[in-house]
Amino acid sequence: MRLAPLLATVAAVLVGTAVLAAPPAAATVPAQAEEPWRLTGDLAAHDPALVAGGSGEDWYVFATGEASMGGGTIQIRSSPDGKDWTYEGTIWDTIPAWLGEAVPGVHNLWAPEVFEYDGTYYMYYAASTFGHNTSVIGLATNTTLDPSDPDYEWVDEGEVVSSTSDDNYNAIDPGIVEDSDGTPWMAFGSYWSGIRMVELDWPSGKPADPGEESLHIADRKAAPNAIEAPYIVENDGWYYLFTSWGQCCAGVDSDYKIMVGRSQDVTGPYVDRDGRSLLDGGGTTLLEAAGNRVGPGGQSVSEEIIAYHYYDASADGAPRLALQPVVWGDDGWPVLRNSA
Repeated sequence: MRLAPLLATVAAVLVGTAVLAAPPAAATVPAQAEEPWRLTGDLAAHDPALVAGGSGEDWYVFATGEASMGGGTIQIRSSPDGKDWTYEGTIWDTIPAWLGEAVPGVHNLWAPEVFEYDGTYYMYYAASTFGHNTSVIGLATNTTLDPSDPDYEWVDEGEVVSSTSDDNYNAIDPGIVEDSDGTPWMAFGSYWSGIRMVELDWPSGKPADPGEESLHIADRKAAPNAIEAPYIVENDGWYYLFTSWGQCCAGVDSDYKIMVGRSQDVTGPYVDRDGRSLLDGGGTTLLEAAGNRVGPGGQSVSEEIIAYHYYDASADGAPRLALQPVVWGDDGWPVLRNSA
């Protein structure tokens, strides 16, 4: 689940706070005719974190939890081929008690990210409540993703970063990338001041300098600053920042779309295809609504495959998992294709 501080925005308008004018239209690329892969099985995954399987290995998708399913912790789905998906339960039976104390009212965990380092899988996830930025990004680790492995266990590693109502950012939607030196970075953020970034440290998976202020890497510069779900991918010396713009989680009324910008430095500055800074409202459209696929977003990328969710207008707006290959054009910019 992605959240939007809509109540805060409305309140600001009512008390006379100036609302910024809408930015110029974001850069776009021609609409793509390709369809995502035809998937089967249990596809009700919000904010999918994909781990694409290698030769003979299972694929996994981790997703936002539902309070009615195992206490709202992160959901797990597996597939032998990336096409047919089976629900495998949740990482824990209940939300850890410390999260309930840190985020009063939390009832499910959101928007996971899974990154492997030196044989350990690091799962980052968000704990928050809709419309508020009292939030925590937490961490769990495991040495295997196979639930049948006797060593399978998600170990609670506690807090990574957090935010409160006194902060101008929101600590949700983590995405991990390593730079060319092997240094890990976490992009995160939703609404408020947009997308932030902190340097991490291996093997702890925690901030390298807990006291250091987070970097600011993307901002729409217009209320309600509907930008979130950052995910960074390196290709041919460039770092590509994927974000979701608009409103999630409203069924067929969702207007999510996937945007992208790039930089030759992992910390920015990121610009869109027209050279406009992502800190000044820039962004190139990668994917938007088409036909019955409404509100695509909440993306992750694994082995050149992008995973995202959308709302199926032919099924009363039910959420669906989608997978598509990412290919890189002659100009270096990503395009989504269907090779299946």
